[in-house]
Amino acid sequence: MGKYVELTSENFDATVAEGVTMVDFWAPWCGPCRMIAPVIEELAEDFEGKATIAKVNTDEEQELAVKYGIRSIPAILFFKNGEVVDQMVGAASKDAFAEKINAQL
Repeated sequence: MGKYVELTSENFDATVAEGVTMVDFWAPWCGPCRMIAPVIEELAEDFEGKATIAKVNTDEEQELAVKYGIRSIPAILFFKNGEVVDQMVGAASKDAFAEKINAQL
């Protein structure tokens, strides 16, 4: 069973360095973030072994949010081999997220 990765400033760079990674920047008080949380978990299962699905709690990791210019959440960044290749802001459907991941695989 796949599970998303909780990212911190300690493991962020190493996690996104290789392959395709989708990173959800979120916060516990954010309604739309809570709304897409089950979708993030489903994507982690669907893409296990193909892409990494990860989350960053912006309340706890403010320096990462600043580094990547996160101004509103949820913000989803798509990395390929350590580079940001795409992004989405706001809640979206599972299919919309999956399409962005598949485009990078």
